[in-house]
Amino acid sequence: MILTVTPNPSLDRTYEVPALVRGEVHRAARERVDPGGKGVNVARAVAAAGVRTTAVLPLGGAPGALLAELLGAQGVDVTAVSIAGTTRSNIAVAEPDGTLTKINSEGPELTAAESALLLDTVRTCSAGAAWIACCGSLPRGLEPRWYAEAVAAAHRAGARIAVDTSGAALLASLEARPEVVKPNAAELAEAVGRPLATLGDAVKAAEELVGLGAGAVLASLGRRGQLLVSRDGAFHGTAPVTAVRSDVGAGDASLAGFLIAGGTGPAALASALAHGAAAVQLPGSAVPTPADLRPEAVRVTADPPLDLPLTEA
Repeated sequence: MILTVTPNPSLDRTYEVPALVRGEVHRAARERVDPGGKGVNVARAVAAAGVRTTAVLPLGGAPGALLAELLGAQGVDVTAVSIAGTTRSNIAVAEPDGTLTKINSEGPELTAAESALLLDTVRTCSAGAAWIACCGSLPRGLEPRWYAEAVAAAHRAGARIAVDTSGAALLASLEARPEVVKPNAAELAEAVGRPLATLGDAVKAAEELVGLGAGAVLASLGRRGQLLVSRDGAFHGTAPVTAVRSDVGAGDASLAGFLIAGGTGPAALASALAHGAAAVQLPGSAVPTPADLRPEAVRVTADPPLDLPLTEA
């Protein structure tokens, strides 16, 4: 079983329009409503692969009730922590060329009692989980060290844990030595305090995070694929994408693929790449099913091209 923890979940509404013009009235060609939040997306992708998953998340108000209902319909068990605030709603506008405009709500503020209850729920649900994925931003009311406390709770229960967050929360989590952290290129650069121009720069940055306590770093590099760095070495992989439809939740689908495949080594990296490539070719924050994957097209190497630029010239 894979347990996911999403401290700041959302309802995601996605509208597909021919073109977004500021100040104009638009008629959407398609519209969809999905459960949102990074850990929620991981849980949805895990469930779509036929693997048992439970999502722990604070929920409040009508949006929270709808989110739980939608997750249940997708085969995700929900363990809800009731909060006084209302679960946030996010809006995304997708254009045919892959351009995505997002408006994310700040979300509710959790009280000290709600924060403690959420952590206690994570501790209780950790027993028996093969992996725990703690993902996303922290809502108001939760300090950056909250993820470190969640990592420690998971370890006491004997579970392995992956953390997908950024900034102070990411750095604080390293003190508790999570098995995996999953930054994107910008978050990795922020963590080490310098720009990353090449794949070699990204490898060095990931090695620094390993030195600070991460068991492994799974870094999403956009069109440049993904990087996996641990004390066992560095692996780089790519997967072809015909056309990007929406990149919402693609990194979360990648993490799901990584954990489903065991959460370690090049085979897990290949699974992450296949899931991420499939996700960006789907609408909104839809998650891939096994039928969407093209594992035969994935390429992974133990000899990363260190001079590869991370951005297009």
